[in-house]
Amino acid sequence: MTAITSVVRRYRSSDAQTTLDIFYRAIRVTASRDYSPDQLAAWASSDIDPADWAARREKAATWVAEVGGKVVGFTDIDSAGYIDMMFVDPDAGRAGVATTLLDHVREIARSEGVGELTVNASLTARPFFERHGFTVVAEQRVERRGSVLTNFRMRAPGFP
Repeated sequence: MTAITSVVRRYRSSDAQTTLDIFYRAIRVTASRDYSPDQLAAWASSDIDPADWAARREKAATWVAEVGGKVVGFTDIDSAGYIDMMFVDPDAGRAGVATTLLDHVREIARSEGVGELTVNASLTARPFFERHGFTVVAEQRVERRGSVLTNFRMRAPGFP
C-alpha cells in the first residue's frame, strides 16, 4: 500500500467501539497468517465487554491515528515506556500508520525522560518493531483462554 498521511490525536471516549473494531480486525485479518484460528479466537475473543474495553482505553494513555477524519489505528504508552497496544486496521496496513503512531509515542517518552521503550510483540508485529530499532529480549508463551500464543518481549533503549 502507498504511504498515507495520518494525524495522531488523543483518544476520546467516542473512539471506544472503533478501536475495539480495529483490534478485532487487526488480529483476525492481519495476524491470521501467523496464528491458528483457535489462537486468533482466544486472542480476539468475541466476549470482550465494550464497556470494559472503553474503560481500559480511557485509563491508558491512548492515541489514535486518523486518515481523512476516520480512525485507522491506535496505540498507548505507560509512564515506564511500555507499549501495550499498537493496532492498525488492515485496510490501512503497510501505509505508515503504525510508524506514525510509534513516532508519536517516542516523542512522548522523550519528553517525559523515559530511557527505553518496551513491548510484547506478536509474531506479526515483531518485524515492524525490529525495523524500528527494537531487539528481542525473550520469546514468550502466553496462555489466552486455553490457547498458547507466542510473542516477544522487545526493547528499544534510547529508542533510535
